[in-house]
Amino acid sequence: MNLDLKNKRALVCGSTQGIGKAVALELALMGANVTLIARNEQSLKLVKSELSNNGSQLHSYLCADFNEPQKLKELTEQFIQRSGPVHILVNNTGGPPSGPIINARTDEFITAINSHLICNHILVQACVEGMKNNGYGRIVNIISTSVKAPLPNLGVSNTVRAAVGNWSKTLANELGKFGITVNNVLPGATATQRLSGIIETKALKTGVGKEEIKKEMLHEIPLARFAEAAEVANAVAFLVSPAAGYINGINLPVDGGRTANL
Repeated sequence: MNLDLKNKRALVCGSTQGIGKAVALELALMGANVTLIARNEQSLKLVKSELSNNGSQLHSYLCADFNEPQKLKELTEQFIQRSGPVHILVNNTGGPPSGPIINARTDEFITAINSHLICNHILVQACVEGMKNNGYGRIVNIISTSVKAPLPNLGVSNTVRAAVGNWSKTLANELGKFGITVNNVLPGATATQRLSGIIETKALKTGVGKEEIKKEMLHEIPLARFAEAAEVANAVAFLVSPAAGYINGINLPVDGGRTANL
């Protein structure tokens, strides 16, 4: 099985913590030249120093805020002009605040659409010509199992994630003929800061203890545990590898079996 990413350039979003960081670490181990994207420069420098390097790999970072799509566009286009084509794009952005959809403000939808759908689209447009010219492209969007079944108390997230899922499938249909695959990885409950925040918010709103909330969540997962970020990263790593060249347009849940539908 060919999992070698030597001489491939990967752009990994949200890569200073959680799943994004785990993906960046794994792709570097596979030989890729990794460019990190996040908004905290100090954290970017720290993660960059942790990336595996065989001596010939060139890792870098872009300091960008996904709440400012136009600046992200400019930074990414300048980077590609300066450094050359990107072969692998991993879109990954922190989820919107939790809460019932009926209580959501309209500006919350706009913010989430900008930071997820619009920024994803900007990055694909910046990278796609280089992928076409090289006959190799891998785009993986880290979304959520809510693409397959909406999750309680995540109204804005459910809405925007579904939009990203359909955008992704449309891209897969359009770009496949160029040797570019587009796939979605759908993490379930994963031991990250995002999960801790959801549990804490629910505890504050309901008065139920955090341990009790965790127990309820684990009861819904056949494997009876939360995922580790590295386990989600493994799925991403396979999909961006040469070995996954005929896998295109799929939603891959990494959720321990929690999602009830196929």
